[in-house]
Amino acid sequence: MNKIVPISLLFFLMGTVSVFAQVKTETVLAVKDTSKLQEIDPLTPAKAAFYSAILPGLGQAYNKKYWKIPLVYGAIGTSLYFYIDNNKKYHDYRDAYKRRLEGYNDDNYQFLDESRLVAGQKFYQRNRDLSALFVVAFYALNIIDANVDAALIQFNVNERLSMRPEVYPNDITFRPNVGLTFNYHF
Repeated sequence: MNKIVPISLLFFLMGTVSVFAQVKTETVLAVKDTSKLQEIDPLTPAKAAFYSAILPGLGQAYNKKYWKIPLVYGAIGTSLYFYIDNNKKYHDYRDAYKRRLEGYNDDNYQFLDESRLVAGQKFYQRNRDLSALFVVAFYALNIIDANVDAALIQFNVNERLSMRPEVYPNDITFRPNVGLTFNYHF
């Protein structure tokens, strides 16, 4: 008896509550035109490359690839650091060698003879030149990356284009062959 009263009260309240549905509106279904081509701006890659040439990383910001900016500055900055460091050490060795030829022996490299000073000059000059080459290469790579990324943003990739790996048996040896199929659904 104790349980019957609350259950009957619940059914009574549910039966007396009027429930209103949503107001019915007429909906018109429109077919989406999937064959419509996305508008392509042919100058976008050139703009990105130009921006990146003016200020490294600006082309990546134009392409909205913000995570690449620290990589650009890290690569160029590291190469520039090594260029400056090797240039400083090259000049130190060169100045010590010049002072040694003048007859002074009061430099920081008293423990090295003249042949070692010349070898140190050649070593740091080579590393300085390589570091300068890396600075220029990373700067050019920054421009190329911005250009290629801007061109690939406009590349049409949708659900109708798919690539699927496929393993199928060889007809003669029954060994598995590995293939790659490209599918385009119309």
